[in-house]
Amino acid sequence: MTGQQAPAKAPSFDIFAIWRGLVLFTGLCIAALMAQVAMADEHEKVITSHGYSFFGDLKYPADYEHFDYVNPDAPKGGEISLYAPGTFDSMNPYSRKGRAGRLSWMVYESLLGGSEATGEPLPGDRYNESYGLLAERLEYDEGKTWVIFHMRPEARFADGTPVTAQDVVFSHNLFLEQGLRSYAEAVKRRVLSAEALDDHRVKFTFAEGISRRSLIDQVGGTPVFPRKWYEETGARLDEPRLEAAPGSGPYQVKSSEVNRNIVYERNPDYWGWHLPINKGRHNFDRIRIEYFADDNAAFEAFKAGIYTFRPEGNSKTWATGYDFPAANQGHVVKEELPDGLPPTPSGFVFNLGREVLKDKRVRRAIALGFNFEWTNQSLQYGLFKQRHSFVQDTPLQAEGVPDGAELELLKSLGDLVPEDMLTEPAVMAHESNGDRLNDRRNLRRAMKLLDEAGWAVGDDGKRRNADGELLSIEIPISASGSATMSAVVESFVSNLQLMGIDARFDKIDAAQYTARERDRDYDLIFDSYVAFLEAGTGLHQRYGSQEAAFSLFNPAGLASPMVDAIIDLALESGSKEEQDVALTALDRALRHEFFMIPTWYLDKSWVAYWDMYDYPEPLPAYATGVLDFWWYDAEKAQALKDAGAL
Repeated sequence: MTGQQAPAKAPSFDIFAIWRGLVLFTGLCIAALMAQVAMADEHEKVITSHGYSFFGDLKYPADYEHFDYVNPDAPKGGEISLYAPGTFDSMNPYSRKGRAGRLSWMVYESLLGGSEATGEPLPGDRYNESYGLLAERLEYDEGKTWVIFHMRPEARFADGTPVTAQDVVFSHNLFLEQGLRSYAEAVKRRVLSAEALDDHRVKFTFAEGISRRSLIDQVGGTPVFPRKWYEETGARLDEPRLEAAPGSGPYQVKSSEVNRNIVYERNPDYWGWHLPINKGRHNFDRIRIEYFADDNAAFEAFKAGIYTFRPEGNSKTWATGYDFPAANQGHVVKEELPDGLPPTPSGFVFNLGREVLKDKRVRRAIALGFNFEWTNQSLQYGLFKQRHSFVQDTPLQAEGVPDGAELELLKSLGDLVPEDMLTEPAVMAHESNGDRLNDRRNLRRAMKLLDEAGWAVGDDGKRRNADGELLSIEIPISASGSATMSAVVESFVSNLQLMGIDARFDKIDAAQYTARERDRDYDLIFDSYVAFLEAGTGLHQRYGSQEAAFSLFNPAGLASPMVDAIIDLALESGSKEEQDVALTALDRALRHEFFMIPTWYLDKSWVAYWDMYDYPEPLPAYATGVLDFWWYDAEKAQALKDAGAL
């Protein structure tokens, strides 16, 4: 076909050749990706440790034998008995309903050892560091975006069931599904997943774009429950019950009689006696809790030897009550023990959800009705000091006018910080005339503030607003509390009445008091917050806005954008120095918000006990450790019996 172009040939497709090319190309891509990951892994530092602290400054090395302050040869045996006020109707300490038995949390352990439930850190000579308990070690990336706990395969619950990674994941999810709402919501935002990699490895992955503080120690400190028991019994975490799930701890519930007593018994088959974290600790064979309707009945029982150890919280009893035969003969020891922790920020807490209390002028006026000096001298034998700060007597306590790094931090927050907070000294508790209950100067100041706030005095001497609404304040108190506390509240209320406020206090039984406290059914309540020496995301749960409407840890319902921002800066700090500046600013801000009337504090612990116990000296800075590392002295106990004292 001369002169004509041959027709184009149809293309030939070799599907196998194409497939081979794709495989080769994909393989090259995967190889390149793996090389990149390997290069990234070379730069990503993975930390493996026997314990945890945020800054990595653990005191005790991996081969530590025991904590420095314990007596590793402390004898095991005997009993220590304490009292609890009021009643209990549950052995589930994590339910929002009912009143849990004292120490009912004690039967459970966590991946990292700690004593948060007692208010004391572990170890007692260090603050905010912890060591492996159910976990023998942990590993985490330098950015703290995940952590893997390697669990001890020998760990067992009291019924002999192994403690596994599946139990850890189950417990974590149980708290999220059935735990306190404020806790669950805070954790859900921070912990993306909990995964059992095998029976003895559990991995937690954390959210991006948040502070790395209190993530590893949060999941490491969560109690671990037996999944099998919950599944077999159908029990719920949010419901009260008298049957306690078996724990893995050194003590388990031996018996409980509602509203009378609870006995915890040391488990001789406890799996963890060999661990260095437990050496010299958990020394009593039994811990017994006796319940009494009120403090007077409890003290009489102590004098009779019905229980043998009494942390004393009543100043009148401490000053005058220990003049009885057993004490005079030396059978009962009365001691003041050092306490290096900042005192608990206790006081009269305002319910900021009450419309009338949203005006700071009203809160300041009410505060002026509390006369610390008279109360301390007339009702408390002059034994206490006036508290001003949330971190009283520590280097973090805000003093004077802010300056230096603290001032720069506050200025960086712009309009969130009121001008007077930058130019005036940190808020201090007011001073009163201790010679008379009704300090007239303070009452005049208070009444002027109430006038300014629109609460005028009517013909009947009562204060009302423009709508004719009465200014009423009610303070509930527990009937199981001390007579001294009743007298303190009564004197406070009498001053409020002098201002024209319709004030009263309501003395109610312990169960009703607990219910009203949980439901935030009060105007003012004597309650407490938590002091802080280091930053942690728990600060948001206790002082932050997000769960303020319902958090049991924030009884005022404080919701302050300024406080939130300062907490964020504390959590984002890159060094301890930066952290401490932010925490000082936080103390200043909390005092400026004025949601609590600070009352009194003691910089030591009062204890009295029948002379059959010993403890190591010196005691550590952050723990008295009575149920932790004290022990029973059999010879002393026999001497008491021989003398007919017990």
